[in-house]
Amino acid sequence: MRIPIFLLLPLMVVTPVSAQNWPAKTVRIISPFAPGGGNDTLSRLIAGSLSMPARLGQQVIVENRPGANTIIGTEFVVKSPPDGYTLIVLPNAITINPHLYRKLPFDVTKDLAPVTQIGTSPLILVVHPSFPARTTKEFLVLARARPNDITNGSSGSGSLGHLVGALMDITVGTKLVHVPYKGTALAVTELLGGQIVLSFASAITVMPHVRSGRLRAIAVTGPKRSPALPDIPAIAETVPGFSAELWYAMFAPANTPADIINRLNREVGEVLTQPDIREKLSAQGVETQTSTPQEMTKLIASDIRKWEKVVKATGTRID
Repeated sequence: MRIPIFLLLPLMVVTPVSAQNWPAKTVRIISPFAPGGGNDTLSRLIAGSLSMPARLGQQVIVENRPGANTIIGTEFVVKSPPDGYTLIVLPNAITINPHLYRKLPFDVTKDLAPVTQIGTSPLILVVHPSFPARTTKEFLVLARARPNDITNGSSGSGSLGHLVGALMDITVGTKLVHVPYKGTALAVTELLGGQIVLSFASAITVMPHVRSGRLRAIAVTGPKRSPALPDIPAIAETVPGFSAELWYAMFAPANTPADIINRLNREVGEVLTQPDIREKLSAQGVETQTSTPQEMTKLIASDIRKWEKVVKATGTRID
């Protein structure tokens, strides 16, 4: 039986979005932080490589949409068309936010499509050079002796830098004073100027200042020393079991076609094998780490469970 042509027209007109004809225009990577921070730097390195003719063959730009501990940028992405033209690079703050905020405008596990993990990095406990402590032990002695006096600047209330400081308070009995900023770069600027005493900041943000002597690195927050920063001790060497790492990953809106997700996974993975990219990231304390979308889904679920315990213990809650 022949099918009337008018019934075939919709099938002929509608062309599904797929990796075969994607990308045909500029791709945006949203960085949900102010320019200059670690997330922004990482996003721009990846965007530059993806723009090459041998990769996506289209311009890939970074657009900053900071605020509300990544929520503003993430909400923009989840409400964007799932066509592969709007992506986002996020830290593991997205696994903390569900426990911090009474109401989120999206569901982390349902409204985002994981593409790949990008890298991992411990935070670094850095202090202004005028602060006398040079080791974790010396820091703890001074911090315990000066409760509610030593300021910890972070990228905002509920950020990883804030919660790591709170975790330290709970674990070792310090009482740091949290000072929130709109972005890590702003906190580091204040730290460089001596307006605050310390920060738990991403290596990619603070290592240039540590190397120049403008900041002092006390310790890393991972479970062991970072291969990229072997000379900086881990807090866990003095406080056994203390661990809190930062990771970065790329996401697209949920329902983005699987072949586009897989193409992005492959392209980003190949970018991260480039010696120059690995060297630039390693120099700033970031170990490249890729994953499948399915592995990222499992990591997100695991971290959501982990940070639920920490947030509840600190009593931190944002309306």
